Amino acid sequence: MKSQVKFNLVILVMVMFSITIPSFANGNKEVSKSKGKPYIAIVSKGEQHDFWQQVKLGAVKASEAYNVDITFEGPASESDVQNQVEMLNNAMAKKPVAIALAALNTTSVLDQLEQTKREGIPVIGFDSGVPNAPEGSIYANASTDNFAAAGLAASKMFNVIKKDIEMATSENPVKIVVLSQDASGESNLSRGKGFRDGMIKQILDNTSLTASDIKVMGNDAYIDSKSPVNGKKVMIEMVVPASTAATDAASAATAIFNKVNSDNILGVFCSNESTAKGILSATNDGAEIPAKYPNVVVIGFDAGEAQKNAVRKQYFLGSITQDPYSIGYKAVELAFKAYSGETVADVDTGAKFYNKDNMDNADIKGLLYD
Repeated sequence: MKSQVKFNLVILVMVMFSITIPSFANGNKEVSKSKGKPYIAIVSKGEQHDFWQQVKLGAVKASEAYNVDITFEGPASESDVQNQVEMLNNAMAKKPVAIALAALNTTSVLDQLEQTKREGIPVIGFDSGVPNAPEGSIYANASTDNFAAAGLAASKMFNVIKKDIEMATSENPVKIVVLSQDASGESNLSRGKGFRDGMIKQILDNTSLTASDIKVMGNDAYIDSKSPVNGKKVMIEMVVPASTAATDAASAATAIFNKVNSDNILGVFCSNESTAKGILSATNDGAEIPAKYPNVVVIGFDAGEAQKNAVRKQYFLGSITQDPYSIGYKAVELAFKAYSGETVADVDTGAKFYNKDNMDNADIKGLLYD
C-alpha cells in the first residue's frame, strides 16, 4: 500500500512539474505566450522629433489592433549610433517575438541581425529600414518609396520651370540643385537619385533636349555610370553640406543662393526637413525667396512648422510628405504577421505633394506633423 502511495505521489509531482514549466521547444513564441501578449520591440532612429512621434502613434494603434505589447525607443540624436545599438541589445534581452528596426548604421548591428536570424526572430525594417542587411535577416520593410517620392517632387518642379529649361543653351545654361543632408543614409540617397532621375526623365520626355545636353555634377555619391555628365545646357548639381549640423545646412543653402544669378539656378529640392530648414535659415524664414529670388522654385520634403509656413505663404512651391503614422502601423502589423508565420512583403507607406491649396484637405493635414 505504501509503495502504491509513493508511486502515485511521484506521478502527481511529475504531472504538476510538466504543467508549471513552460515549453521552450518553439523558442520565443512559447516564452511570449506563457507570459501573456506577444512582445514586439521597436527601435527607431529617434524618438523626440515629431516625425518619430507620429510613427509611434501608428505603432501603438497597431499594437492595440493586434493585441501585442510593444516598446518604442530611439536615440536623442540620429548620429548616436552606439546608443541605438545598446537599445537594440536591451530589447533583444527581453526576448521579443519580432523586432521592427530603423537602423542608423547597418554595420553596427550585424551581430544582432545574425543572432535574430539564428534564433528565427523576424526583423521588420521601417522608415529607411536596414540597408544591405545580411540576406534573410530582414523579412520585409514598411517604408516610403523615397525614390518615387522624390520623383514626384521633380515632376511638380518641372511643370513650373519647363519653359526656362527649353530655352537653355550652351552659352546660357540653367541649373537645378538638389540639397541632401548626407551622402550615406539610404533615405537621402534614394531621394537625391529619385529627384535626379525624375528630372532627367521629365526633360527627355517633354522637351527637345537629349541626354547629351544634361550634366549631373557635385557629390560623387549621387553620380553613377548612368548619369549624363557631359552636357552643357542643363546642370543638375548634387550638394551635400559639410556635416549634418543645422549650421552647415544653412551654410550650404547660403552658398546656393549666392550663385542664383551667376549659375542661372531655376530650382532647389531639399531632400529632408533638415535641408529645408537650412534653406529657410539662409533666406529669413523663406521671405527672401520671392523678394530676392523670384524665379527660383523650392520644394521641400517632410513637414514641420517652419516648412509648412513657407508652403502656406508660397515661399516654397510645396513639399513632399510621408505618412509616418502608416509607417509605424505597418511595421507592427508586418512584425505580428511574420511572428504568426504569415508570408510578408515590403509595403510602400506612401507620399503626397502638398501646397497652399491642398494642405488643409482631410487626406493631407493629418500627415503634416510639427
